Amino acid sequence: MFTTRRLILVATAVALLSGCATPNPYDGQSQGQADGGSQGMSKTAKYGGLGALAGALAGAAINHDNRGKGALIGAAVVGASAAGYGYYADQQEKKLRASMANTGVEVQRQGDQIKLIMPGNITFATDSANIAPSFYQPLNNLAGSLKEFNQNQIEIVGYTDSTGSRQHNMDLSQRRAQSVATYLTSQSVGGANLTARGAGPDNPVASNADVNGRAQNRRVEVNLKAIPGQQYGGQQ
Repeated sequence: MFTTRRLILVATAVALLSGCATPNPYDGQSQGQADGGSQGMSKTAKYGGLGALAGALAGAAINHDNRGKGALIGAAVVGASAAGYGYYADQQEKKLRASMANTGVEVQRQGDQIKLIMPGNITFATDSANIAPSFYQPLNNLAGSLKEFNQNQIEIVGYTDSTGSRQHNMDLSQRRAQSVATYLTSQSVGGANLTARGAGPDNPVASNADVNGRAQNRRVEVNLKAIPGQQYGGQQ
């Protein structure tokens, strides 16, 4: 009979191997496009493997009468759920990169979150919350993606540089984020899991001491992440 420790190791190994069997859509791409340090292993593998380990430990702790059985059940349930979201995010990221190519929008993957950075030179005119003509195509592409991959929490955050009063910048950034949210919902993107907020000059990505830095800080970010409690196994 296997010991509890051996069963936990077996459960973890199985989950890791099944995760690795999923093709990594970013093999061969630069680290600027894929998550740094994860080349050769898909995010499905990482999420599934780590989830399986946590599930195995939790299952063993819960099932006191048969810790080995509990470990295997915990690994299967938690590992499958985590790997499901990893695969979902992998596919969404791949399609977003393709649809946002040559639009000026940067797509980043940060752990379990996809971030789209929309720079000020394509989004809004100075001191305006009206969507610029150059911004419609990226927003239409984003709307198409969000309707195909409709199981996300969507957080839209507006930012400004530090020029002017803080209150004015907070109000402007909120109106810009809300303009993006309103346009996306007008394109049939569900609003149940969508939020918009203004962050004004907070969290600058460059120095506000020069023109180029301020231009980088004037931006809209769209953050996509898993809906808490949502089951992603087998989707997309």
